[in-house]
Amino acid sequence: MDNEEDKREFLNQYGLDYGYPNGPKTVDEIRATEFNRLHQNGTVYLDHAGATLYSELQMEAVLKDLTSNVYGNPRILVFVRYYSQSDSSSVTSDIVREARQQVLDYFNASAKDYTCIFTSGATAALKLVGEAFPWSSGSNFAYTMENHNSVLGIREYALQNGAAAFAVDVEDVGHAGGMSRDNGAQMKISPHPIQRRTEVKFPEGQCAGNAYNLFAFPSECNFSGLRFNLDLVKLIKEDSGIMFGGSAFCKGCWLVLIDAAKGSTTQPPDLLKYPADFVVISFYKLFGYPTGLGALIVRNDAAKLLRKTYFSGGTVTASFADMDFVKRREALEELFEDGTSSFLSIASIRHGFKILNSLTAFAICRHTTSLTLYLKKSLLALRHENGAPVCTLYENHASKVVAFLFQVFCQKTGPIVSFNLKRADGSWFGYREVEKLASLSGIQLRTGCFCNPGACAKFLGLSHLDLLSNLEAGHVCWDDNDIINGKPTGAVRISFGYMSTYEDAKKFVDFVRDSFVSMTTKSENGKLSQKTIPFCGGQGMGLQSACYYLKSITIYPIKSCSGFSVESWPLSSTGSFCSIQIMSNECLQHDREWLLKSLNGEILTQKKVPEMCFINTFIDLSKGIMFVESPRCKAKLQIDLKSGSSPSEREEIKWHAQRYEVQHYENDVNQWFSIAVGRPCILIRCFSSQPSCLNKGRSTNMCRDSEAQLNFANEAQYLLISEESVCDLNNRVSSNAQKESGRTAVQVNAMRFRPNLVVSGGEPYAEDTWRRIKVGNQFFTPLGGCTRCQMINLVHQDGQVQRSNEPLATLASYRRVKGKILFGLLLRCEMEDTCGLHTYPWLQVGQEVFPNPEE
Repeated sequence: MDNEEDKREFLNQYGLDYGYPNGPKTVDEIRATEFNRLHQNGTVYLDHAGATLYSELQMEAVLKDLTSNVYGNPRILVFVRYYSQSDSSSVTSDIVREARQQVLDYFNASAKDYTCIFTSGATAALKLVGEAFPWSSGSNFAYTMENHNSVLGIREYALQNGAAAFAVDVEDVGHAGGMSRDNGAQMKISPHPIQRRTEVKFPEGQCAGNAYNLFAFPSECNFSGLRFNLDLVKLIKEDSGIMFGGSAFCKGCWLVLIDAAKGSTTQPPDLLKYPADFVVISFYKLFGYPTGLGALIVRNDAAKLLRKTYFSGGTVTASFADMDFVKRREALEELFEDGTSSFLSIASIRHGFKILNSLTAFAICRHTTSLTLYLKKSLLALRHENGAPVCTLYENHASKVVAFLFQVFCQKTGPIVSFNLKRADGSWFGYREVEKLASLSGIQLRTGCFCNPGACAKFLGLSHLDLLSNLEAGHVCWDDNDIINGKPTGAVRISFGYMSTYEDAKKFVDFVRDSFVSMTTKSENGKLSQKTIPFCGGQGMGLQSACYYLKSITIYPIKSCSGFSVESWPLSSTGSFCSIQIMSNECLQHDREWLLKSLNGEILTQKKVPEMCFINTFIDLSKGIMFVESPRCKAKLQIDLKSGSSPSEREEIKWHAQRYEVQHYENDVNQWFSIAVGRPCILIRCFSSQPSCLNKGRSTNMCRDSEAQLNFANEAQYLLISEESVCDLNNRVSSNAQKESGRTAVQVNAMRFRPNLVVSGGEPYAEDTWRRIKVGNQFFTPLGGCTRCQMINLVHQDGQVQRSNEPLATLASYRRVKGKILFGLLLRCEMEDTCGLHTYPWLQVGQEVFPNPEE
């Protein structure tokens, strides 16, 4: 089925809901006139739960507004507006007041009952509630498992003030058969164990009946897209005894907080119908801009209970500097908005609301629901050649039952699809692998737990023991440990926005099919596409039949800076400037013997500072000097290789799985490099190193040669690249570019991969099967393929660093093994101890290379 037929089938099923057929613009018109940058950049944006995109027309309106008007600090002269209508502060005050009303209108909240308090974001709004809530030893803080960390953080205030806290599971049994959402009485709440930090003892005759309790839940779970039944608001406030089964939790007065940061775009809570006490929102999740601005919509009766401690200039009517006296303002927004409000950002939100109101939240919900259903259906239909499913979706069971009922699904589930992918053998693909490959295909999505640990553990089936075990193994938020003990530690999340299109969803489905579905035409289980090593003259692969030679040798003295090519070069013990060492491993002399470190201890690399590639190095062995040049520095730096250092000028650092004793340099050297890289840094030199097994039993060790003493190398001291493999890669890059009209093929040379050794001869990827190598008279042991990253996509040209998707995108299509993209061969040199010797063997360009030599 071709793309046109696919879309016709999609429109036949969802055409009444997709694309705003009755709106002022269709989604295709919106994309063409307001989001042209996505087309120009070739980007498919699928992370609207993280932050939706701002419209280009929206930003034009904001710019015109700010450049046509003068907005002053609304705190100044706010009470003289009747006498100075042109005053910029009075105008700004009017704009801010109108913005508050616009927020209340969007949530159908009466200004008589609610107040809009602007904050620096949804998190700041939640923090405000937590720190000002009237906690007591009789209070309870209850929250659904599916809550963002910013909500869970309120627990700290509750526990600190002697209150109890507990998570709950909410089962909306009334929806299992597609029943009305008004049938809220059929909801079931199951509390988790109570958490307390202090033992509570009530005085005789006193109980918790007068305490205030807080119940928090999201309108939409940002992990699974589950929409909670908003009838929870009334049930908790009015029938807590029924909801909690008559337990002690029903004591006291319950207030309800809704985290609507995610759900407001497609289903803003109707506060006239569901009178929550606190609702928090974030504007960049509504319409992309401005960031750093949120709001707390607070019920006025509930606001009177809040205990404000801190005061600032705008929140008081009077204060004395030399005595304990302060009189606070009475208006809620003035009382709680500390400091000058972000009035320019507040003035900008009306342009965002104009977009949402023109489309309507109801139409946006229908549009995004059509895409969500299509994506879920398409992912569930994917099968490996053995019939095994590719995708495991994380969603509530009820939505599976009622998915065919579009309206019910729209009410029950937001525009989020969370999942993980499996191989044909049932093992998991890591979510970080999915994210990295998607990025290479121009698809932006999000992976991990999305700061929602409860939902993550719940849907992934991770117990407390699993979570503690993962933490002990070194897993923390945002790292690459996506599979531990055979289980995913997070998920892949796709989320749609009001401007998302069918083409966005379709491209992602095609990406998953092409990259993760095992078919007969693809390599099985992600194995490398390998070719057999050729035989030369029909003879065995022995010393007499070598058909490879060493084409180039490159030395990289300073990690991540440019290297220099030589015709011949000696091998030496690691940390070679120290004359008394016993080493079992040898490296190219002075290769990656230096590195740059920021003042806070961060190791600088091209990944973080791409401009390091413009720092050129050269070592003159006869003079014992390293010469360093940079286009940012007028003078060429000379570093004496023989200069030693006293013990007081050395320190021990830990990096990867190695401990290093390093030498420092004088300030003039550090100042030179600080100018060269554009940030303060210091130069250090490896004095000695030894394996430290820092990561043993924990996270995966990055260093492949973990038992040897190394200089500052990532995985091994040598990297070999085959010229024939590079040629095959370039042919594939060209072929892929021809399939995509308008894309120019980016040809790469072997030096893009920063190899030490380049060999020529034989067949592409023959090096994958080499078990041992002889170069001249030296033997090397292969340690496996070199893991490639985005660094090989950096193009250094005319003093600029440009980024592209190649060649990593092409490599990912055929050189991927268990989440790693491999290209090139890591080596360890086999040499005898050289203690007491003053001469070392040399490698030389032109030497024969013998793979798998006979002993």
